[in-house]
Amino acid sequence: MNTCENAIEIRGLGKDYPGFSLRDVSFSLPSGSILGLVGENGAGKSTTIKLLMNAIKPDAGRIRVLGADTGSPEFARVKEKIGVVLDEAYFPEVLSAKNVSEIMASTYQKWEGERYRQYLQRFNLPADKAFKDYSRGMRMKLAIAVALSHDPDLLVLDEATSGLDPVVRDEILDIFNDFTRDESHSILLSSHIVSDLEKICDYIAFLHNGRLLFCEEKDRLLEEYALVKLTRAHFEALDPAAVIGKKVTDYGVEALVKRNAIPAGMATEHLNLEDIILFLAKGDQKG
Repeated sequence: MNTCENAIEIRGLGKDYPGFSLRDVSFSLPSGSILGLVGENGAGKSTTIKLLMNAIKPDAGRIRVLGADTGSPEFARVKEKIGVVLDEAYFPEVLSAKNVSEIMASTYQKWEGERYRQYLQRFNLPADKAFKDYSRGMRMKLAIAVALSHDPDLLVLDEATSGLDPVVRDEILDIFNDFTRDESHSILLSSHIVSDLEKICDYIAFLHNGRLLFCEEKDRLLEEYALVKLTRAHFEALDPAAVIGKKVTDYGVEALVKRNAIPAGMATEHLNLEDIILFLAKGDQKG
C-alpha cells in the first residue's frame, strides 16, 4: 500500500530536445487524488509521462513516484504498483485478450485474473478475438482493463479516453472515480478532452510550450477567474492587472479576468475549465 503523502513529486524537471525544451516543471499529486495534465500537442505532456516512468532520463530535476526516486533501483519494485495506459495500446497483434491475461500473470506478482475477466465483460471485449481485429476504442479499453487488474496504487493515463464514444468515456471516468475512493490510490490523467478533466479531476496542471503555467486545485481555478463580456469602453476602464486574456469581437470584448480584481457587482458569464485554458494559452494576445 502507498502510504506517501504525495503519489508523485516532480521538482525542477527539465529535458532538452532539438527544437523543444521542457523547463523547470514542478508539481505534486496528493495520494487519493486525480490530477489532470492538459496542454496542446507538443506542450510536453507525453515527455513528462515518459520521464515519470523512467522511459527517458531527465536533464535536470528530480521525480519521486510512490516514495521512490525514478532513477533509483527501488523504482523497479515500485513500477509493479503503477498501471499505465499510453495513447496507443501496444500488444502483439496475434494475441487475444485471453492470451494477454496469461502473459500478465507471468509479468505481475499480483495479477488478478478474475478482475480482468470482469472488466472484459463490462467493456464487452471478446476474450478470443485477435488484437489486430480490435477497433481503437476496443484497444484502449483492453489497455485500461490490464492497468486496473494488477492491484495498482497509481494509474498513469496518457489520452486513455481517446477514441472512445461519449457513453463509454463516461463509464471509464466512473471507474476512475471509484478507483480513487481508496485514499492510497491516485491517478495522473493526460487528456486533450478538457470536459473529461473538469468532470473528475481534483487538480489541473497546464503545460504550454514546455512550461508549466499552473498546477492548482480545479475548484480554486474556477473560483479565481471570471469571464466577462464588455463594451470596448467598459473594458478599457478595467485595471489592466486584472486581465489575463481577451478576445475582441465586433460586439465588444470577451475577457478572462481575476475575479477579485474587478469591480464588485460586475456581471460575469458562465466559466469552464476550457475557457481558462484557452485564454491562458493565448495570453500573449491580451496586450
